[in-house]
Amino acid sequence: MTLLIATAAFGLAAGVVSGVLGIGGGALVIPWLVLVGGLTQHEAQGTSLLMVLPVAVVATLTLRRRHVSGLRTGLLIGLLGAAGAAGGSGLALALPEEALRLAFAALLALIGARMLHDALRRDNVSNHAKGENSP
Repeated sequence: MTLLIATAAFGLAAGVVSGVLGIGGGALVIPWLVLVGGLTQHEAQGTSLLMVLPVAVVATLTLRRRHVSGLRTGLLIGLLGAAGAAGGSGLALALPEEALRLAFAALLALIGARMLHDALRRDNVSNHAKGENSP
């Protein structure tokens, strides 16, 4: 029962973070399901994919009401992503648990490192353009 309550609270928090940052739930939910929920990597990825549709629909409708989304681009990427997901999910099932978890962690680390690098670089460029010195 405690895990169920924690999962519900985490789901709500993940929805808030997803809505605020536009981050896919998989980056938050999959690690939580594996590390806290005790699911295998395969189970966590399948569970995360099941939750995408309702979360995406609600967040998209909220942003569309404010005219803050690229409908054509989103639909194009979504349709092509759905086609790629068919092959990708088959490949995920063919990979051993450890290889899949390592690939997932490496992808998150690479994305995080790149975004951090770009954000710090832009901040330094912005401060330099304003005549500010960085420490």
